Amino acid sequence: MTTVTTLVLAAEILADGRFLITGTGSHGEAIDPEHLAGVLFAWDEKSYFGTFLEKSEQGLLLSPSEALSFFATPTWLEHMVYKPDHAFSSYQETALAIHEALAAGLITPDFAQWKAGHYGWKLLNSPADYPVFGNKWLSLALEDLLFSRSEVGLAWDQLLTQYPALTITGSDLSPHLEEREWLQTIGWLPDLTPFRTCLRLVEAEDSFGEWLLSVYLQDREEPDRLFLIEEDLDSPEGYTPVGIPSDWLEHWERFLHDIHKCRDILPWETQPSDQPILNSRLSNEQAWTFLTASSLLLVQAGIHVFLPAWWEQVRRVRPKLKAKVTSSVGSSRQSFLGISQVMDFEWKLALGPVELSEDEFEQLIKQKQRLLKIRGHWVQLTPDLFMQLQETLKKSKGKNALTFRDVMKMHLTAPVELEEDSEDDEEVDSYPLSVEVELNQHLLQLMHQLQETKEIPILEQPPTFRGTLRKYQLEGSSWLLFLRRFGLGACLADDMGLGKTVQYITYLLHLQQDGSSGTPSLLICPTSVIGNWQKELERFAPSLKVFIHYGNARQKKEDFLPAIADADLVITSYALSHLDEKELSMVTWNTICLDEAQNIKNAYTKQASAVRDLNAWHRIALTGTPIENRLSELWSIFDFLNPGYLGSLGEFARRFVHPIERDQDQSLIQQVQRLIQPFLLRRVKTDPHIQLDLPEKNEGKEYVPLTAEQGALYETAIQEMFARMENTSPMERRGLILTTLSRLKQLCDHPALILGEIVTRDEASRSHKLERLLELIGDIRQKGERCLIFTQYIEMGNMLQRVLTREGYGPVFFLNGSTKKEARDDMIARFQDETLPDQERGAIFILSLRAGGTGLNLTEANHVVHYDRWWNPAVENQATDRAHRIGQSKNVQVYKFISLGTIEERIDEMMERKLTLSQQIVGSGESWITELSTTELRELFALRHDWLDTKG
Repeated sequence: MTTVTTLVLAAEILADGRFLITGTGSHGEAIDPEHLAGVLFAWDEKSYFGTFLEKSEQGLLLSPSEALSFFATPTWLEHMVYKPDHAFSSYQETALAIHEALAAGLITPDFAQWKAGHYGWKLLNSPADYPVFGNKWLSLALEDLLFSRSEVGLAWDQLLTQYPALTITGSDLSPHLEEREWLQTIGWLPDLTPFRTCLRLVEAEDSFGEWLLSVYLQDREEPDRLFLIEEDLDSPEGYTPVGIPSDWLEHWERFLHDIHKCRDILPWETQPSDQPILNSRLSNEQAWTFLTASSLLLVQAGIHVFLPAWWEQVRRVRPKLKAKVTSSVGSSRQSFLGISQVMDFEWKLALGPVELSEDEFEQLIKQKQRLLKIRGHWVQLTPDLFMQLQETLKKSKGKNALTFRDVMKMHLTAPVELEEDSEDDEEVDSYPLSVEVELNQHLLQLMHQLQETKEIPILEQPPTFRGTLRKYQLEGSSWLLFLRRFGLGACLADDMGLGKTVQYITYLLHLQQDGSSGTPSLLICPTSVIGNWQKELERFAPSLKVFIHYGNARQKKEDFLPAIADADLVITSYALSHLDEKELSMVTWNTICLDEAQNIKNAYTKQASAVRDLNAWHRIALTGTPIENRLSELWSIFDFLNPGYLGSLGEFARRFVHPIERDQDQSLIQQVQRLIQPFLLRRVKTDPHIQLDLPEKNEGKEYVPLTAEQGALYETAIQEMFARMENTSPMERRGLILTTLSRLKQLCDHPALILGEIVTRDEASRSHKLERLLELIGDIRQKGERCLIFTQYIEMGNMLQRVLTREGYGPVFFLNGSTKKEARDDMIARFQDETLPDQERGAIFILSLRAGGTGLNLTEANHVVHYDRWWNPAVENQATDRAHRIGQSKNVQVYKFISLGTIEERIDEMMERKLTLSQQIVGSGESWITELSTTELRELFALRHDWLDTKG
């Protein structure tokens, strides 16, 4: 690089206030910015000798404060010749003037800039040739310092605390303030006036009397010393200084100036300027204007104001519309309209301690008084408040009349009161007119019982029930019947194995006993448990007449009603609820009960829509998992139980689902819990008062490596996914991720699943997971014990059945979604029958998680294997509870198979850290994986080779 000895310097100020410094050599060659920084800032330690300066292609970029320091006190190198151009020299002269003014303290806040809405500064006694941009440069340089964490910045923060008026800018500044007054207000100049001008408003005796406005002078040193200033009509000034300290007289002009400001601000002051006396007697309307608007403007202009002590409280009162319930609920039986029953109310408007009836309020508004003294208390009534009241009443009457549903929601989610002494005036003023419901004694008791289940009377076990119910089961059936009395839908969400079936059967027997059967009840359940319901009803309630609406020979069209005429209970499947919607809609059912109600969790399916459209006197949902993955599933079940209670799905999603699942907002979680708690009864096996005395359940994880074949296929699948992902749309990307996820899960089970092979021998040699399962089954059978094996994949179930049968463990049962009802009933009966010999009974039961994860009682097994993971603890626990339930006499051992180093292990680790949605009302299913970034996906899917079996 050529050594530069002569440097021609140029500078310009950019639109954002920064300075661009450029340099050229003596022959016009441009100087590289890095070299320029080193030459100009060779002695500047703060910028680390030019290293930390911002640079562009053209030159150096200096902030206003950096530029001020550079131009005012440059540190030139002695062996260099510097030739500044005209603009550069002008900036040097300006910077020097600013630097000297700062050192001498000859700067002041620029009132014009503060009024324009931002901080600004100017020089006092600026030189004649001082440029227009000088004060802008000064302001920007000071802004750099004032908002930094330097000593200057910290001092400025302290000053703002002492003089908060410094923070007021733009339209918030009073137009009546002059610059000198403003400088005194912010503490920049001392105010030598010994007094403050004050106005005092004294209330009228009643709503129609006159208010008194008095003028005082207040001693600055002793604020308790106040001097009333009397009007003097003979004086051209309007007031006489009689009675004030003599040394205050020299400042009398300040007082007259303040009075002139008051006249400018008060809208009713219209006297000629030669009679400056303020109107001392105000009407009610003028007093209201003074309290709500003028007093604030006066304070901003530097005038002190004394208002009645009660005004602050009145100003902050939040009007409330009170609705006292005058109707009762539950007096007549209605078609699931208990929660939709229109309520009768006595309406009142509450303004602090004063309550007004609707008629009283209308009469008072007609008087057109904004301030009224009612029953010894002042209140303010405005046309806006009247409009709000009318609008709210309009929304609460006629076709929009409040129902029992609305009353419950208001009661359960009543907002927490804002602090009365809140300092946020805007918040108070914009607070909407809220409706507060006052319950009568009948409803208060009902609400208490709904929120405290133990307060509900327990009904005796019906004599027609064959068996003995546990206390908590009697409580459950009594709870269902209690909600029925008021037409309220109920979700019985007891843990798996606690006997939801017998609680609903007891409910039906009570209906039969009370003669309230009328039309039949309808039970909708998964096909896989229709047989189980048949058996349980025969066992516990033989007096109930049960009709099964299922199969190709089922009654259709006009044959349907005669077929069910004598039935107490009709049982059908979810699939038929949509296919036979026409037949099922012919009846207003006594009760509709959904077993495994999570089957309608997707509100948009035809199945869920058909179920919600059916008519019934009462609605019940039975489920061990009211929420499996998403909060919207809860909405779907509750919209079936109590239509409209949680609003529309869109409203519910906006208000609760999105903020809860995104932020885990605890206050919203608590609101949802309060809303659903009266209609949801959940007990778990570990509850102390349940006292199930169930045997222990021990869970363990079986970690197995991949074979070399599986490892190679795993790597290939991942590489293919990322290669295809580069040019995909967001929707295609999600589909690709989920497809690959499914392939990897199948691959972890056995490579034949993704290769489409049907292997007939040596299957275990290609999958250590299958190898480990065979070892485990060998140990289980050696002890003479039985086992359930869950898998998601039918191909894997077929392979397991084939391999285990060949190993001599047959008969091996396999239940999946395509198994016919008769066949599944036969398998379950044989597996549970202790009297059959092993060669008929079977010791191993393979189940697909979807078909066998709910509604089955398989307590003869005391080992449960999850061969592949569902990655949803609620669903897995539900499947495990096929064995760990009432009737189990042995300790249950659960084995969860996980392929080491794979996505199975990664997601298992994540699931351990995540709280499940059913516990916290938050979370998501596997779809969250599709929203990860590509980097996060690589980390998640990557195969950890430490655990790969390279020996094959």
